[in-house]
Amino acid sequence: MPVLIVLYVVYERRRARFGERFANPDLLPNVVGRGPGKLRHLPLLVLLAGLVAMVIGVARPHATVTVPREEATVMLAIDTSRSMQATDIKPSRLGAAVNAANEFVAKIPKKFRVGIVAFASSARLGLPPTSDRSLVQEALASLQPGEGTAIGDAVELAVRTARQQRTADGKIPPTALLMISDGARDGGRTAPATAARHAKALNIPVYTVLLGTPNGVVHQTLTGGYQVNIRVPPSPQTLRQIAALSGGKSFTAVDDSGLREVYKRLGSLLGHKSQDREITDLFAGGAAVLLLVGGGMSMFWFRRLP
Repeated sequence: MPVLIVLYVVYERRRARFGERFANPDLLPNVVGRGPGKLRHLPLLVLLAGLVAMVIGVARPHATVTVPREEATVMLAIDTSRSMQATDIKPSRLGAAVNAANEFVAKIPKKFRVGIVAFASSARLGLPPTSDRSLVQEALASLQPGEGTAIGDAVELAVRTARQQRTADGKIPPTALLMISDGARDGGRTAPATAARHAKALNIPVYTVLLGTPNGVVHQTLTGGYQVNIRVPPSPQTLRQIAALSGGKSFTAVDDSGLREVYKRLGSLLGHKSQDREITDLFAGGAAVLLLVGGGMSMFWFRRLP
C-alpha cells in the first residue's frame, strides 16, 4: 500500500508538470473551469482501503466475539434466614429476592438448567437443576424463613450439585452460582472462604448479591406476647470475600428495582460467552463494498475509473 501511494503521488506531480508544457499556468483559470481539487483523491483512497481490507482478509484474521450460550447450569442460592423477613425492601427481602429470581429465570435461555439451594441454619437443595421453569417457580414460592446463615454450606452444596450435571455429549456444562443474602456467616460446617476456593478450583464463579439497607428491622414476638425490634443491617464482607475468591463479582441492591437491575446484568453476563472466531468474511465483504463504492464515486464524479 505505501508503494502504491508513493507511485500515485509521483504520477500526480508528473501530470501537473506535463500540463505546464502546453499552457501558461496563469492562463489556465480562464480556459478551464473549477477543477476537482482534493476531491479527486477520495475515490482512490476508498479503493486503497478496500485493498487493505482484502489483504487482511487473505490473512484469515481472528477476533474474540461474544456469542449466546446454548447450555449452562445456574444455581440460585437464596438466604432464608430470619433477617430476610425485614421489610426495608418491599414486600420483604426474601419476597423481593424471589420475585427478582423469577424474572431472571424467565429471561435466561430456555436450555439453561436452574437449581435452587435455600440456606438458613443449614443448606438444603430446594430443586435439582432443571430446564422446567414451572418447577423453578414452585420451588421459589415454597421458600420459608428460618434461623442462621450457613453461607459456606450453601456454596458447597450448590457446587457439588452442579458438578453432577452433564450435557448430551457427556461434558460438564458451564456453571455459575448466584447467591442472594444480607449478612455474614452464622452457623454451618464449611467456612465461606474454603467453599469459595473450592468453587474457584472447579471453575464455578460465585456472583453475590447483597440485599438490604442499614435501616432494616425484624419484628419478633417473644414468649408472653412481647414484641422486640431487631436491627438487621446488611453485612457485605463475607459476600465480597466469596465473590473475590471464586472469580465472580459482588453486587449490592438496596431496593427491588436495584435487585432487578443486578439480575439483568447477570442475565446478560451468563447468557453469553467469548469465543475466538475467524472473521475473514467480514473483511472480504467490506473490501467488496469499498471497491464498488470507490469505483462508483470515480465514475459518477469524473466519468472514469481511478
